[in-house]
Amino acid sequence: MNRPTPKRRRKRCPGRRLRRIGLLGGSFNPAHEGHLHISRMALQRLALDEVWWLVSPQNPLKPSAGMAPMAARLDAAAAMARHPRIRVTDLEQRLGTRYTVDTLRALCRRRRDCRFIWLMGADNLGQMPRWKSWTAIFGMVGIAVFARPNYSLKALSGLAASRYARCRLSERAAPHLVMGKPPEWVFLKVRLHPASSTAIRAGLTDRQEPPSTNAAIGGSTENLGNRP
Repeated sequence: MNRPTPKRRRKRCPGRRLRRIGLLGGSFNPAHEGHLHISRMALQRLALDEVWWLVSPQNPLKPSAGMAPMAARLDAAAAMARHPRIRVTDLEQRLGTRYTVDTLRALCRRRRDCRFIWLMGADNLGQMPRWKSWTAIFGMVGIAVFARPNYSLKALSGLAASRYARCRLSERAAPHLVMGKPPEWVFLKVRLHPASSTAIRAGLTDRQEPPSTNAAIGGSTENLGNRP
Protein backbone atom coordinates (compact mmCIF):
# COMPACT_ATOMS: atom_id res chain seq x y z
CA MET A 1 0.00 0.00 0.00
CA ASN A 2 1.42 3.30 -1.07
CA ARG A 3 1.61 5.95 1.59
CA PRO A 4 0.53 9.46 0.64
CA THR A 5 3.36 11.80 -0.08
CA PRO A 6 3.77 14.07 2.93
CA LYS A 7 3.17 17.74 2.30
CA ARG A 8 6.23 19.87 2.29
CA ARG A 9 6.38 22.36 5.08
CA ARG A 10 7.04 25.89 4.06
CA LYS A 11 10.20 27.27 5.48
CA ARG A 12 9.60 30.19 7.79
CA CYS A 13 11.46 33.30 6.81
CA PRO A 14 12.05 35.32 9.91
CA GLY A 15 11.40 39.03 9.49
CA ARG A 16 14.38 41.18 8.78
CA ARG A 17 15.64 42.97 11.88
CA LEU A 18 14.98 46.69 11.78
CA ARG A 19 18.02 48.90 12.07
CA ARG A 20 18.05 51.03 15.21
CA ILE A 21 19.13 54.58 14.47
CA GLY A 22 19.69 57.59 16.69
CA LEU A 23 19.29 60.98 15.01
CA LEU A 24 21.39 63.90 16.24
CA GLY A 25 20.44 67.10 14.45
CA GLY A 26 22.19 70.43 14.55
CA SER A 27 24.25 73.03 12.76
CA PHE A 28 27.57 71.34 13.68
CA ASN A 29 29.24 74.72 13.39
CA PRO A 30 31.68 73.12 13.97
CA ALA A 31 31.40 69.48 15.05
CA HIS A 32 33.44 68.72 18.16
CA GLU A 33 34.29 66.10 20.78
CA GLY A 34 31.04 66.77 22.61
CA HIS A 35 29.03 65.53 19.64
CA LEU A 36 31.21 62.43 19.49
CA HIS A 37 30.85 61.84 23.23
CA ILE A 38 27.06 62.04 23.25
CA SER A 39 26.85 59.81 20.18
CA ARG A 40 28.95 57.14 21.88
CA MET A 41 26.74 57.36 24.96
CA ALA A 42 23.65 56.96 22.79
CA LEU A 43 25.08 53.86 21.12
CA GLN A 44 25.81 52.31 24.50
CA ARG A 45 22.77 53.32 26.53
CA LEU A 46 20.09 53.01 23.85
CA ALA A 47 21.19 49.79 22.13
CA LEU A 48 21.51 51.53 18.76
CA ASP A 49 23.11 50.24 15.59
CA GLU A 50 24.13 53.68 14.38
CA VAL A 51 23.89 57.38 15.12
CA TRP A 52 23.29 59.72 12.20
CA TRP A 53 24.45 63.32 12.41
CA LEU A 54 21.91 65.41 10.51
CA VAL A 55 23.88 68.49 9.50
CA SER A 56 21.32 71.24 9.01
CA PRO A 57 21.71 73.52 5.95
CA GLN A 58 20.30 76.42 8.01
CA ASN A 59 18.36 76.31 11.23
CA PRO A 60 15.38 78.69 10.94
CA LEU A 61 15.90 79.78 14.56
CA LYS A 62 19.50 80.78 13.96
CA PRO A 63 21.04 83.69 12.05
CA SER A 64 22.98 82.83 8.93
CA ALA A 65 25.79 85.20 9.95
CA GLY A 66 28.75 83.23 11.23
CA MET A 67 27.48 79.96 9.76
CA ALA A 68 30.18 78.08 7.87
CA PRO A 69 29.31 76.71 4.41
CA MET A 70 27.44 73.42 4.40
CA ALA A 71 30.25 71.55 2.62
CA ALA A 72 32.81 72.73 5.17
CA ARG A 73 30.62 71.67 8.11
CA LEU A 74 30.03 68.26 6.56
CA ASP A 75 33.75 67.71 5.99
CA ALA A 76 34.62 68.80 9.52
CA ALA A 77 31.92 66.56 10.98
CA ALA A 78 33.17 63.57 8.97
CA ALA A 79 36.70 64.19 10.23
CA MET A 80 35.46 64.46 13.81
CA ALA A 81 33.14 61.42 13.82
CA ARG A 82 35.92 58.81 13.66
CA HIS A 83 33.58 55.97 14.55
CA PRO A 84 32.34 53.09 12.37
CA ARG A 85 28.79 53.46 13.69
CA ILE A 86 28.45 57.23 13.40
CA ARG A 87 27.30 58.47 10.02
CA VAL A 88 27.48 62.12 8.93
CA THR A 89 24.69 63.02 6.52
CA ASP A 90 23.27 65.84 4.43
CA LEU A 91 19.84 64.19 4.47
CA GLU A 92 17.97 67.38 5.20
CA GLN A 93 19.57 69.13 2.27
CA ARG A 94 18.67 66.24 -0.02
CA LEU A 95 15.17 65.91 1.40
CA GLY A 96 14.59 69.65 1.20
CA THR A 97 13.32 69.82 4.80
CA ARG A 98 13.89 72.63 7.30
CA TYR A 99 11.89 71.47 10.29
CA THR A 100 12.44 68.43 12.47
CA VAL A 101 8.88 67.20 12.11
CA ASP A 102 9.15 67.23 8.31
CA THR A 103 12.52 65.47 8.37
CA LEU A 104 11.14 62.73 10.62
CA ARG A 105 8.05 62.25 8.49
CA ALA A 106 10.18 61.85 5.39
CA LEU A 107 12.59 59.42 7.06
CA CYS A 108 9.86 57.28 8.63
CA ARG A 109 8.11 57.08 5.27
CA ARG A 110 11.18 56.30 3.17
CA ARG A 111 13.17 54.14 5.56
CA ARG A 112 10.76 51.40 6.64
CA ASP A 113 13.81 49.26 7.42
CA CYS A 114 14.74 51.52 10.35
CA ARG A 115 13.45 52.54 13.75
CA PHE A 116 14.50 56.01 14.86
CA ILE A 117 15.19 57.80 18.14
CA TRP A 118 15.58 61.56 18.30
CA LEU A 119 18.55 62.64 20.44
CA MET A 120 18.71 66.01 22.18
CA GLY A 121 19.92 67.90 25.22
CA ALA A 122 17.82 68.93 28.19
CA ASP A 123 17.92 72.57 27.07
CA ASN A 124 16.09 71.63 23.90
CA LEU A 125 13.45 69.66 25.79
CA GLY A 126 12.68 72.88 27.61
CA GLN A 127 12.22 74.88 24.42
CA MET A 128 10.60 72.11 22.40
CA PRO A 129 7.10 73.67 22.56
CA ARG A 130 8.48 76.36 20.24
CA TRP A 131 9.18 73.79 17.55
CA LYS A 132 6.83 73.27 14.64
CA SER A 133 4.27 70.50 15.43
CA TRP A 134 6.25 69.43 18.47
CA THR A 135 3.58 67.04 19.74
CA ALA A 136 3.66 65.25 16.38
CA ILE A 137 7.37 64.61 16.95
CA PHE A 138 6.57 62.85 20.24
CA GLY A 139 4.00 60.79 18.37
CA MET A 140 6.41 59.61 15.67
CA VAL A 141 9.61 58.51 17.40
CA GLY A 142 11.09 57.84 20.80
CA ILE A 143 13.07 60.74 22.26
CA ALA A 144 16.24 60.48 24.33
CA VAL A 145 17.12 63.55 26.38
CA PHE A 146 20.64 63.97 27.75
CA ALA A 147 21.33 65.92 30.92
CA ARG A 148 22.97 69.35 30.76
CA PRO A 149 24.00 71.48 33.74
CA ASN A 150 21.69 74.37 34.67
CA TYR A 151 19.08 73.12 32.19
CA SER A 152 17.94 69.71 33.39
CA LEU A 153 15.78 70.72 36.36
CA LYS A 154 14.00 73.46 34.43
CA ALA A 155 13.47 71.21 31.41
CA LEU A 156 12.02 68.38 33.49
CA SER A 157 9.45 70.76 34.96
CA GLY A 158 8.63 72.36 31.61
CA LEU A 159 5.62 71.95 29.35
CA ALA A 160 6.92 69.10 27.19
CA ALA A 161 8.12 66.97 30.11
CA SER A 162 4.92 67.64 32.07
CA ARG A 163 2.62 66.85 29.18
CA TYR A 164 4.34 63.52 28.52
CA ALA A 165 5.27 62.68 32.11
CA ARG A 166 3.39 59.37 32.01
CA CYS A 167 5.29 58.36 28.87
CA ARG A 168 8.72 58.74 30.45
CA LEU A 169 10.72 55.52 30.74
CA SER A 170 13.22 54.76 33.47
CA GLU A 171 16.89 54.84 32.57
CA ARG A 172 16.96 51.08 33.02
CA ALA A 173 14.40 50.74 30.22
CA ALA A 174 16.35 53.00 27.84
CA PRO A 175 17.46 50.12 25.55
CA HIS A 176 13.80 49.38 24.82
CA LEU A 177 12.95 52.92 23.72
CA VAL A 178 13.83 52.46 20.06
CA MET A 179 11.41 49.54 19.62
CA GLY A 180 8.70 51.00 21.83
CA LYS A 181 5.47 52.70 20.85
CA PRO A 182 5.57 56.53 20.83
CA PRO A 183 5.02 58.71 22.65
CA GLU A 184 7.86 57.49 24.86
CA TRP A 185 10.97 59.27 26.07
CA VAL A 186 13.82 58.84 28.49
CA PHE A 187 16.06 61.22 30.43
CA LEU A 188 19.66 60.05 30.67
CA LYS A 189 22.20 61.24 33.21
CA VAL A 190 25.52 60.99 31.40
CA ARG A 191 29.04 62.19 32.01
CA LEU A 192 29.17 65.70 30.67
CA HIS A 193 31.69 67.02 28.17
CA PRO A 194 33.09 70.58 28.20
CA ALA A 195 33.45 71.00 24.42
CA SER A 196 31.68 74.00 22.92
CA SER A 197 31.02 75.12 19.35
CA THR A 198 30.71 78.66 20.64
CA ALA A 199 34.13 78.49 22.27
CA ILE A 200 35.68 76.93 19.18
CA ARG A 201 34.31 79.70 16.97
CA ALA A 202 35.68 82.23 19.45
CA GLY A 203 39.13 80.72 18.98
CA LEU A 204 39.54 79.25 22.44
CA THR A 205 41.81 76.28 22.98
CA ASP A 206 40.85 73.12 24.82
CA ARG A 207 42.76 74.35 27.87
CA GLN A 208 40.72 77.52 28.13
CA GLU A 209 37.36 77.81 29.82
CA PRO A 210 34.36 78.15 27.51
CA PRO A 211 32.57 81.52 27.61
CA SER A 212 29.49 80.07 29.29
CA THR A 213 29.26 78.04 32.48
CA ASN A 214 26.35 76.22 30.87
CA ALA A 215 28.59 74.49 28.33
CA ALA A 216 28.38 70.73 28.57
CA ILE A 217 27.85 68.89 25.34
CA GLY A 218 28.37 72.09 23.41
CA GLY A 219 28.25 75.65 24.63
CA SER A 220 25.09 76.67 22.85
CA THR A 221 21.74 75.09 22.21
CA GLU A 222 22.65 74.33 18.62
CA ASN A 223 24.87 71.46 19.65
CA LEU A 224 22.29 68.90 20.65
CA GLY A 225 19.63 69.30 18.08
CA ASN A 226 18.36 72.85 18.53
CA ARG A 227 15.58 72.46 16.03
CA PRO A 228 12.42 74.44 15.28
